[in-house]
Amino acid sequence: MSIKKSILLLTVFVTTSLTAQEVLTPEEAMKLTLENNLGIQIANNNLEIAENNADILNSGFLPVLSGNASGSIDRQNTEGELGDGSTRSADGVETRRYNASLNLNYTLFDGLGRHYNYKSLKEQYGLSELEARQTIESTIVQLFTVYYEVARIEENNGNLKQALEISKDRLKRIKYQFDYGQATGLDVLNAEVDVNTDSINVLNSDQLLRNTKRDLNLVINRDLDAGFTVDTTVTFTSGLLMEEMFNDAKSNNVQMLIMEKNISISNYDYKAVKSGFLPTIGLSGSYGWNEASNNNPLAFTVQNTSTGLSGGVSLAWDLFDGGRTITNTKNLKINYANQELIKRQTELQVERNIKNAWETYQNALFIYDTQEKNVLTTKNNFDRTEERYKIGQATSLEFRQAQINLLNAVLAKNQAKYTAKIAELIALQVSGQLLNTDF
Repeated sequence: MSIKKSILLLTVFVTTSLTAQEVLTPEEAMKLTLENNLGIQIANNNLEIAENNADILNSGFLPVLSGNASGSIDRQNTEGELGDGSTRSADGVETRRYNASLNLNYTLFDGLGRHYNYKSLKEQYGLSELEARQTIESTIVQLFTVYYEVARIEENNGNLKQALEISKDRLKRIKYQFDYGQATGLDVLNAEVDVNTDSINVLNSDQLLRNTKRDLNLVINRDLDAGFTVDTTVTFTSGLLMEEMFNDAKSNNVQMLIMEKNISISNYDYKAVKSGFLPTIGLSGSYGWNEASNNNPLAFTVQNTSTGLSGGVSLAWDLFDGGRTITNTKNLKINYANQELIKRQTELQVERNIKNAWETYQNALFIYDTQEKNVLTTKNNFDRTEERYKIGQATSLEFRQAQINLLNAVLAKNQAKYTAKIAELIALQVSGQLLNTDF
């Protein structure tokens, strides 16, 4: 196969591979992350554990049923004196004993300790749900931070490659001018330097894009080298108001909800430990079977078998346990007060976070709007400079400077666009509306 033909086939293969790459939309990226992300899977497993703990089987309200069985064999030599003064002995006397029983124990009253413990377990399950939601929200923000970074680099990559093509075209033009004596050797060298600089920028951008795509695949938890492109279209949520964000945060912010659960759990723990001041009343019952047999000639009975039921009521009351219950009660009361203080602290932090996130978002939108205007201005300046350059009214240095100004303006606009989108997501997260947003 000729070299030209090999190159042609390779070009077709590469082009086909690039065009066949998956376009990973924000919706698809979030769907894959919710299904595959390892952190979310761990959070879901912890939620399942909490659900098991909050089940009636772990509440202490159900009775305990146990079975026991045992058997033993004794072999002994015996000797005994009869009433007439004579003695009788036996060697290897064997005694067998067997027994089995079913025992039932049930606590009727334990000072309401298990009642409050069960309520605490229910609240802990709710807490685990909120912690799983918190993990999901943090993962989504992480996902889109990386996703939009890939989008930014992809857009920048296209602009850098376009700048490289312009520099190559300029180098070609200057070489023609040099051949006809209309440009100096220094002009050619400067153009070559610019081409090399732009080539290095493209090379670095390609490498950064590959690395960032691996970061995104890591968040999604799939093959790190899976190829894809992303959707660079960004839409902003309309109608956001800071007052509504404050109101939403009171009922939806996950940190606030977690603090509410912690307060409820502390309250139930405090009530549960106070049950130590009250008595415990329990019921017990058993059904047993016993059998004993022996071949001792001195024994009155050779075999004895008995079965029967038994039951009882018990009361236990620790009148004084060394002060442990008193100490635990005092400590849990202080812990409950601490949770109230932490709640107030969290409210202030959430209020601050909303204000910071809102102002950051508004500033980011303003910067994005300004950068879009800058792109239009620098594009107009570049087009005019290019026309003047083609007719010899602008120098290579002026043309290059206009090109750099346009490139920097476009890159700054891209940065501002994705910065504004991430700021919006953080604002939605703080207000508790992130999971109710269409991406």
